[in-house]
Amino acid sequence: MELTQPDPSATAAAHRTPSRALTTAIVGLTLATAYIHLGLGGLLFTLNAAGYAALAAAMVVAATVSHPLVRRFDWLPRVGLGGYTVTTIGAYLVMGPYFSLGWMAKGIEVAILTLLAIDVYRNYGSPAGLIRAALASVGMGSTSRPVDVV
Repeated sequence: MELTQPDPSATAAAHRTPSRALTTAIVGLTLATAYIHLGLGGLLFTLNAAGYAALAAAMVVAATVSHPLVRRFDWLPRVGLGGYTVTTIGAYLVMGPYFSLGWMAKGIEVAILTLLAIDVYRNYGSPAGLIRAALASVGMGSTSRPVDVV
């Protein structure tokens, strides 16, 4: 009886599928909150929507482009989107105005943060792994990075 090795491309595809679904969910929720902010009108909300749209595009680029420079800094859109989302939630809690659509947007933003946390654990193993990857990308640490932690 002959033992066969699993097809590496099938194994890699099986590991990428959850990451693609996770990235798709993050991008979808980010575009949803961008749409909500855009519909509110006014310069502040429009700029917030543009920021979310740009970060959604950055997430797509980080997930789909295999250029070495993009791979090196693939942590940056995650950190940027996380920081932007936390800032948006904080600004809403401080400034208001409090209404149901605003709370719905905050719920979407909390979901974005939750999915980003899952994404960080899947891709870096822990927040410390993300920090190591960020430091390594600018020449300040080890270059080892865990591959898709399952």
